[in-house]
Amino acid sequence: MEPAQCHFPKSAGILFGLGLGGFFDGIVLHQLLQWHHMLSSWYPVDTLENLELNTLWDGIFHSATYLFVVAGLFVLWRSAQRRHLFWSSKLLVGTMLLGFGIFNAVEGVINHHILGIHHVNETVDRAYWIYWDIGFTLSGIVMVIAGWLLMGQGDRESGLGQASQP
Repeated sequence: MEPAQCHFPKSAGILFGLGLGGFFDGIVLHQLLQWHHMLSSWYPVDTLENLELNTLWDGIFHSATYLFVVAGLFVLWRSAQRRHLFWSSKLLVGTMLLGFGIFNAVEGVINHHILGIHHVNETVDRAYWIYWDIGFTLSGIVMVIAGWLLMGQGDRESGLGQASQP
């Protein structure tokens, strides 16, 4: 099948990456390591009421990230029904890295730096929170760059990134 007839649903990969980025944050940082919760800088987890509030908002956060994955699956399913998919590991991993990185960068800037609703590692001395927050945001930027570069490689290998010649 010619590249013009093939398609890779990049938006599906980006949505998967957004969801997986949220799952990593929520499962690893919120639950397993217990470094922070959704609102733990505004409502420290030092009372039962604050723990319940943070747990509720952690659940709302998990639900939102779950919706990203469901939306990615929907886009992938719809794309596969409408045209031939070009299956590319580089495009899939690249788009997922892009989505994961976007999640980390945006969530880091908004929640950690602007709103301050929580910080990456609230178990360390408060003076070190900024370094964890900056590291988290930078990790997102690195993932965005790596994902973009990998997507470009996948596009070039597949011929999908080139304009069709008459």
